[in-house]
Amino acid sequence: MIMNKQNFIKKGLLGSGIFTSKESSADILKNDIDEISPLETLNVEDTNYPSDKLENHSVLHKATTRGHADHGWLQSNHTFSFANYHNPERMHFGVLRVLNDDTVAAGRGFGKHPHDNMEIISIPLEGDLEHEDSMGNKAIIRKGDIQVMSAGTGIIHSEYNKNTDQAVKFLQIWIYPNQRNVSPRYDQITLDGMQRQNKFQQILSPDPDDQGVWIHQNAWFSMGHFDQDVQVKYHVKQAGNGVYIFVIKGSVSVEGQALETRDGFGIWDVSEINMKVTSPDTEILLMDISMVLD
Repeated sequence: MIMNKQNFIKKGLLGSGIFTSKESSADILKNDIDEISPLETLNVEDTNYPSDKLENHSVLHKATTRGHADHGWLQSNHTFSFANYHNPERMHFGVLRVLNDDTVAAGRGFGKHPHDNMEIISIPLEGDLEHEDSMGNKAIIRKGDIQVMSAGTGIIHSEYNKNTDQAVKFLQIWIYPNQRNVSPRYDQITLDGMQRQNKFQQILSPDPDDQGVWIHQNAWFSMGHFDQDVQVKYHVKQAGNGVYIFVIKGSVSVEGQALETRDGFGIWDVSEINMKVTSPDTEILLMDISMVLD
């Protein structure tokens, strides 16, 4: 069922997550970090990203301009408005609502908390992240794994750093779905990292039979690990989609725009994107996503 836009925007943020430290023993843990609060509700007028907002139909988010939260056990950088970081110019990029770059201290984590009507993707970068949820799933995800949850009608889960001697680092990404109130779903896969050497490897799509995990949205994610001076051309999967590029490490020039580690760059109204890698050992996450909430 296609969602009503206004109801979806209101409802889709209610299960935005409650963050806690591991010491609490409640079944569903209350927020013990005062400054973390639910995501702001978007205005309907804000949901169509204007193609004339920036010259050349692009938007640049330098790593140093992201919101930052320091909770001791959790260091989190927010590309888009989240918790106590509010920036009306950074509410979303199309259906991409959250891109958090999280570091969780050894033995600590996010206690049980709810989500609904959101597609949630976790990409580990370092360490081991332990997941447990109300559907009975219990798993550990590591670098090379991709985890996805369709929160749908509602899910409760927790995430902890499995290690007692090192931090865990991961990207947490939230995408608005194109259907509301689907049955909650969990999946994770391990991909062969050699398949992304000097090219993009698809890690997510809307098709369960396609490569990678799948979500309820017209979105395709790819990751690549590149040597210096490699040139790559990416073809946008669906007309009208935009592409958000996040540099995990290294540097790259995208259509002449220089990007460095943890920079983000969104571009739309294009059918293909040209990139040239400008440093060795560069890793890139590319998100090809719908620009309109249905």
